[in-house]
Amino acid sequence: MEFKDLEIFQLVAEKGTVTEVAKELNYVQSNITSRIQKLEVELNTPLFNRHRRGMTLTPEGKNLLSYSKKILLLTEEMKRAVLNKNEPIGKLEIGTVETVYHLPNILTSYMKSYQSVDLSLITGVTEKLEQKVLDYKLDGAFITASNIHPDLESYEVFDEELVLISNSPHLKLGELEGIPFLCFRKGCGYRARLETWYQDQNISPQKVMEFGTLETIIRSVSMGLGVSFVPKSAVAHLEQSGTIHCHSLPSEYSKVKTVFIRRADSYLTATIEKFIETIQHNRQIV
Repeated sequence: MEFKDLEIFQLVAEKGTVTEVAKELNYVQSNITSRIQKLEVELNTPLFNRHRRGMTLTPEGKNLLSYSKKILLLTEEMKRAVLNKNEPIGKLEIGTVETVYHLPNILTSYMKSYQSVDLSLITGVTEKLEQKVLDYKLDGAFITASNIHPDLESYEVFDEELVLISNSPHLKLGELEGIPFLCFRKGCGYRARLETWYQDQNISPQKVMEFGTLETIIRSVSMGLGVSFVPKSAVAHLEQSGTIHCHSLPSEYSKVKTVFIRRADSYLTATIEKFIETIQHNRQIV
């Protein structure tokens, strides 16, 4: 069994068709098919169900996918460790929620110190990012602290106060039911906090509008489209200018922690170790 066979197997499992994988790798389709068949012969079991719309994993294929992810991750970590034990180098794939206000400071500080690292960043909601780290698709992620999965290790980044924002200085509780609630999609920790407060206050907003970026949410609130729940640090300058107005909620709803997570069983390479050190250093000076 070759590592390349496992890589191809994972891609076919992800894409669902040999055609797409062949295009991505610039291989002929017969090469992809033969490598999958070779794996099936070696393991003496079918790994995919073949049908007109593509290929889906059999139960045995799902088991192999779980192991192959771990094998390929360890292979990559082995290469990093052997290449350089002390100096960060290679790829670093990080996820983050939209609202980590101090993230640019962390990234700038890290990249200035370790220019050999190829760092990439994706955004998402807490729930999705946590799953990507668990699935070995990300080296780590900044999320809103909640019930952290036992397979994850977490590091505190900073504490945050969430505030309800509107374009009116005199927002009344009884008005909220008729005002659209602007938020990120399900899985966002901030959204969950405000939804809990709404439920406890017996408020049922007539309309919930989902957005993809914090900037769009804040601009929409400033124009009177609705209300939202965001970190106070992200809107302090707009509150000072009178563009939006902040309304405090009880601490059990508004006090949150942002943490950085990684898989507890993953090898701590110099690349990720120095990134964590950079986070902790920035936390001290914020």
